[in-house]
This record gives sequence, C-alpha cells and structure tokens, in this order.
Amino acid sequence: MDPWYRIANADEVASPTLLIFPERVEENLRRMIATAGGAHRLRPHVKTHKLPQVLALQIAHGITRFKAATIAEAEMCGMGGAAEVLLAYPLVGPNPRRLAALARKYPGTRFQGVVDHPSGAEALSQAAVEAGVAIEVLLDLNVGMDRTGIWPGGGAFDLYASLARTPGLQPGGLHAYDGHLHQADRAERREAMAGAFDRIWRLESRLKAAGFPVPRIVASGTPTTPLMADRPGVELGAGTTVLWDFGQAETCPDMDYLAAAVLLTRVISRPTANRITLDLGHKAVASEMPHPRVRFFGLEDAIPVMHSEEHLVLESLSADVFPVGTAVYGIPRHVCPTVALHGEVTVVRGHRAVETWPVVARSRRITL
Repeated sequence: MDPWYRIANADEVASPTLLIFPERVEENLRRMIATAGGAHRLRPHVKTHKLPQVLALQIAHGITRFKAATIAEAEMCGMGGAAEVLLAYPLVGPNPRRLAALARKYPGTRFQGVVDHPSGAEALSQAAVEAGVAIEVLLDLNVGMDRTGIWPGGGAFDLYASLARTPGLQPGGLHAYDGHLHQADRAERREAMAGAFDRIWRLESRLKAAGFPVPRIVASGTPTTPLMADRPGVELGAGTTVLWDFGQAETCPDMDYLAAAVLLTRVISRPTANRITLDLGHKAVASEMPHPRVRFFGLEDAIPVMHSEEHLVLESLSADVFPVGTAVYGIPRHVCPTVALHGEVTVVRGHRAVETWPVVARSRRITL
C-alpha cells in the first residue's frame, strides 16, 4: 500500500505544486467542529486556504461565519454564500469604500470590519454612509501581541461606545487575536491565555452593564482554540486547522489534525555525492520561517544548505537513492503563505491527481 501522500500519476503533474487532499480536509473540519462543540462556534480564517472549494466544504459542514485578511478573501466568501465575514484587518486607503461596496454587491452576506482608532471608525462611517449601507464593526483589542488593536483598558470603552453614535456603523462586539500565545505545554498556554484575556472579559462586562450591545467576541488563534472553546459564546477564529502544517504540529502537540496539504517537488540536480537540488525555491514554499521549511518524507535526515528563488539544496546520507527526476513529497512548516505562492493547487483523490483548483483569493482584487 502506497503512503497516503503518494500519487500514482505523479508523472502527469508539473512541479513544484501543492497537493490538496479533500478527504483529509473534511476530517479536519469534523475535528474542528468536535473541538468547538458545534459548527456555530467556529469562525475560521480563510487566509489559510483562499480556495472557494474549501469554503464550500466548510459551509457544507455547517460553518457559515468566517474571518478574512483582504478584500479579495472577503469577496470570495461573499461569492460562496457565507453568512458572515469579518475583515479582521485595519482598513485604510480605499479599503473602507471597497468593504462598503462588498456589502452592496453581496447583500446575502453580512460584512464586518474592525477598528482600533477613531480615525478608522470615521473612514468606515463615511464609506458606509456614501454607499447607503450599515456596517457592523468590532473593536480590535490588543491582548499582548502588540501588532494591532487598542489596549482593553483606557480608551477602549469610549471608542466602542462611540460606535453606537457613528452614522453607518453598528457595534458588533470585540475581536482579539492572540497569535503570540503558542506555548507547547498546554497548561502553560492556558495560564498565559487566562492572563491575556482577563481584561477582555472585564471590558465586556463593563460595556454590557452600561447598556451597550456586545453581540459577539471573536478570539483565539490556532494554539488557543481548544482552550477558548471552554468559554461559551466565543467564536473561535483558527484557520490553520483546516490544512494543518508541521509548524502547528510542533507548536501544539496536544492538537490532533491531519496534514491535508503536501508539496510535490522533484530532484533537478545532483551537484555532489551527498546533495540533491529540488525545484522548490522561495517562490513555491513560505520562507519567512527558519529551516527546515519543509519536512520531506523519506528524507528525514536532510539538512538544507541553500535556498534561493527556484532551488532548494539538501544534504542527506540518502542522496544516492534520489536520482534526478525523482518526485519528493513534504509538509510545509507554514501552510498559509505557502498556499498564497501557488496560482493553483492539485487535488488528490484515491491516490490520483484529478483536477486543479485556482487559488482565487491569493489575488489582491477579484472584482472590487
């Protein structure tokens, strides 16, 4: 029996490419729903896959609310019939107007934005009023990552209160991303999460006591999803779980998901006796992380020695069993930006590559 990742018709598939295994994607969706306690608790981030077909699988499993980082990702969700899409990224330049235009073009989808500063609220308000739409806005909170968001104390209460008075906007709740919390030890991760979110719960209570609606809290990255699931009502925003990668598997050894995206590459040269060169450069696999950026099946001892735009050179004691032309399979460390490097992915069913799917939302613009 061939390993699960090996395809019988590899000679028909150009490399490098990213293989997607829909059956494994669906199993991951089932595990996500079980972890959350129901599909209604999930708001997965579509930046991981950027694929309308995977979005359709999620919707078929009852997941109808999503997060996005770009207007194109949000539009893909609108095109696919998602019920809600939270654009969880600061909107500047023309993007407030583009979000308002999405709300007009796809009235069956509720588009939401985030703000962490009065200027962001003002820009969204102006765009919404001009487009004749109402946009639900979540307050983006900084829980220690220091990337975006307003600190839960201080002016957070006043900024949220102002949303109820701002034309074209509706206060939609709170958003908090905790991507800095990825302790491998589950107990340590839980303790760090409790400390980071204590201020969020206090802000929620204070807002409700003052009579302001807080319809939802969208929180958690992938590592904290199983922990945040214990708090009723929080919508869980993890996305990597749908495809998984070995970076998350290392970070979260307590989480049990299947690798559903595999890189197919080939040996293009044998420059020395113990080296093989693959057609897997920076343009085909995310390279913002340290090596190893890929874990290759059958090359567990491989040491990356050179990585450039089109080449990845490995040293291995097993190099002599990988002649030029050999197909090599591997799991990326970080799948989300790896997907974005491919114009299309190759779909595998029953050990055969059967079709390709365009990676629609890797574009910065679809129609708007």
